[in-house]
Amino acid sequence: MTLTLEDIARIAGCSRSTVSRVINGDVNVSVSTRQRVKKVITELNFQPNLAARGLASGQTHILGLIIPLGVVSLFTDPFYPQLIQSISSACSQRDYSIMLWLATPEFERRMIHQILFNGLIDGVIVASMSLNDSIIQSLAESKLPFVAVGRNPNDETTCYVDVDNYNGARMAIEYLYKMGRRRIATIAGPSDVIVGVDRLRGYKAALAELGLPYDPSLVVTSDFSDESGYAAMQKLIEYKPDAVFANSDVMAVAAIRALHDAGFSVPEDVAIVGFDDITLAARSTPPLTTIRQPIDLIGAGVVNMLIDLIEHPATAQRSLVLPTELIIRSSCGEDLLKNSE
Repeated sequence: MTLTLEDIARIAGCSRSTVSRVINGDVNVSVSTRQRVKKVITELNFQPNLAARGLASGQTHILGLIIPLGVVSLFTDPFYPQLIQSISSACSQRDYSIMLWLATPEFERRMIHQILFNGLIDGVIVASMSLNDSIIQSLAESKLPFVAVGRNPNDETTCYVDVDNYNGARMAIEYLYKMGRRRIATIAGPSDVIVGVDRLRGYKAALAELGLPYDPSLVVTSDFSDESGYAAMQKLIEYKPDAVFANSDVMAVAAIRALHDAGFSVPEDVAIVGFDDITLAARSTPPLTTIRQPIDLIGAGVVNMLIDLIEHPATAQRSLVLPTELIIRSSCGEDLLKNSE
């Protein structure tokens, strides 16, 4: 037997419309009535008809997640699977579903048209930090609520959740300096991606604050991938750095591998710091010192901000910057320092 709203209303001793309001999260229903209706729903394992619910409320309770593959390959950077998992978990907690789009340049225009006009979703999360993202521009011209992962300094109107990349980079350089390193290189991110820009700014600022000269030969731009991290380290070896700050853990681990292949020891010859604190960091050889960004909080942040924009646009928070944290392991010589004391 299929239960209906009328059945729930009859058992709970209220009207059908009250049951509907409880299911849709109407805060104007009294606490006692809401608890009584929810108890009946739980005891009978009632599952609302989402299609009917969408027609009644004008909402589908489905969010879109766009990941532009031009930024980084989804399947080679562990950051994105962790982000997707955290977004999915946060959606479930708010009774929303998630629909994923992988945006390749050749399908971008068609995909944007589908997103804006098919009526399937209530809002969009864009996991892109590019400074010139056409997807962001198209969404900004529409009426569909959206939130970006990463801020754009050239656009103060887009809602976003980001981490403090600038101070995270400063923290990495200050720690390397504390560990006695003075010729500190960086494997930077792309110059058209805000995390790359902010982390490079933090690197330069920390050098200046510590009285270290900025040497352009110690900066190699890469794309966050394993291959680019390895190639960047091969280039840097010629300039004899005693430390490297890589803009991602994937690149940092690749840099360690390149150093080992070239006959260098980490951290004895070169210290390495990464950024992200993905699972790979703790499993590398040696375990990687890194700057942790709270991926779970990023996912929860974009979901909650977007749903608040959909449901309560007048009071919704429109920006959130999360702190970073230095995670000390063995790739900078901390163990060597302790053993010498």
